[in-house]
Amino acid sequence: MIACFIFVVSSLTLLQFFVSYSRSIIAESRGHRLSEQACEICGIKSRSLAGEQFGRLNQLIALCPEVGDDGFKVKVVAVYFHLLGFVKTVMSWAMPSASSWIEAERGGCAYAVAVVLDRRIAHNRMVMADMASH
Repeated sequence: MIACFIFVVSSLTLLQFFVSYSRSIIAESRGHRLSEQACEICGIKSRSLAGEQFGRLNQLIALCPEVGDDGFKVKVVAVYFHLLGFVKTVMSWAMPSASSWIEAERGGCAYAVAVVLDRRIAHNRMVMADMASH
């Protein structure tokens, strides 16, 4: 019985740290302005993104080579995005008012992925320009 209690408390604590880390990644990305090229390539018309654009942006990221350790951040944000979808499905009947907050968070996830995509595009452009100059 005590082992189950310790497991549940440990799992909830781990979940709390995961959510905090995911939200810090999203908050960090909100300070970044997307370039014109990234907006054009991604088809982004405004600074705010809807959560439904996450899948398309995630597919575009898979086409760009990884720069540094941003692949781990993308995976964390993707797990958080799907966790939010699960919470929305489960909690929609109990707390309908939470749905708007969850959608805003999912939009933040999409924006965080767009920022990583913007960085990858910029890096690839620099590499191509460097290769063309040699």
